[in-house]
Amino acid sequence: MSKNKKIRLTQIKSGIGYKKKAKSTLIALGLKRMHQTVEHSDSPQIRGMINVIPYLLKVEEV
Repeated sequence: MSKNKKIRLTQIKSGIGYKKKAKSTLIALGLKRMHQTVEHSDSPQIRGMINVIPYLLKVEEV
């Protein structure tokens, strides 16, 4: 994973009704509301957070 590679994350489902860990992970990724998009550098830490809640996110490589 290259340092200059970016990942675009979009929240596609609400965190309501899911466990606290899922909600905390959304907040840690910087997502607060539906259809919000954030960009992060591609790192093992970010990929690990994505793997915890793949059902709430849409992931695109930029």
